[in-house]
Amino acid sequence: MTAVRIAVLGAGSWGTALGMQLARMGHEVRLWARDAERASAMERDRVNARYLPDSRFPDGLHVTADLEAACRDADRLLVATPSHAFGETLDRVAPFVTAEAGLAWASKGFEPGTGRLLHEVAGERFGDDIPLALITGPSFAREVAEGLPTAVTVAATDPDFGQAWAELLHGNNFRAYYTADLVGAELGGAIKNVLAVACGMADGMGLGHNTRAALITRGLAEMRRLGRALGADDHTLMGLAGIGDLVLTCTGDQSRNRRLGLALGQGRSVDEAVAEIGQVVEGI
Repeated sequence: MTAVRIAVLGAGSWGTALGMQLARMGHEVRLWARDAERASAMERDRVNARYLPDSRFPDGLHVTADLEAACRDADRLLVATPSHAFGETLDRVAPFVTAEAGLAWASKGFEPGTGRLLHEVAGERFGDDIPLALITGPSFAREVAEGLPTAVTVAATDPDFGQAWAELLHGNNFRAYYTADLVGAELGGAIKNVLAVACGMADGMGLGHNTRAALITRGLAEMRRLGRALGADDHTLMGLAGIGDLVLTCTGDQSRNRRLGLALGQGRSVDEAVAEIGQVVEGI
């Protein structure tokens, strides 16, 4: 595939890991970080010392705090900020969004205050002329950064745009599968956060593996019912974007939402647990 210029907006663990995967595939990646001092350190040291200290950057990844420099002449735009910053980031990146570049994101969650899914936020902001896509599924950032085998879902408003993103990410250890079902893909990625907190709480309270299995299974049933009510394709929620992400987040100790639940189940407050984790926890 021809190498393209990709702006990745958000230098947290997930944005960095996706930027690394894209750079490994031979693409020119500009990773935008809000903090100039941190961006400079990441570019100089070739590592995200805060979130992924054991994974060095490929040569094709460069970090900047200059949003215009990151987005200028980019062939593709990828937002990887927490959901609470999604709308603000869209406002900032809007001057660079074109029908050719489109807009993709890897953020998971609902818009705070409105409860809208993020494709609804982006669709209202940019209309039907801009192709939209989201990347979701069972994918811990640390494992993607290390190049461990991973499979995700790419949901998009336009099949050619979605397939193009799947091909950009595709590698020996990384697979991306296209779907047109944005509702189902986003719903799975958002609801699993809440269920992971519940599973963590049950484990923290010592309620056993039976309880965890029941929470995952009955949580999936509720997710599917909500999906059907909102027009999602049930197959999506039974795939990577639904049950895949749900199982990973509810059982894997890298999950921030599960770790929050564990801390709560062991008697710590929300503030104490969030401070201990040190990153945004979407399931709150």
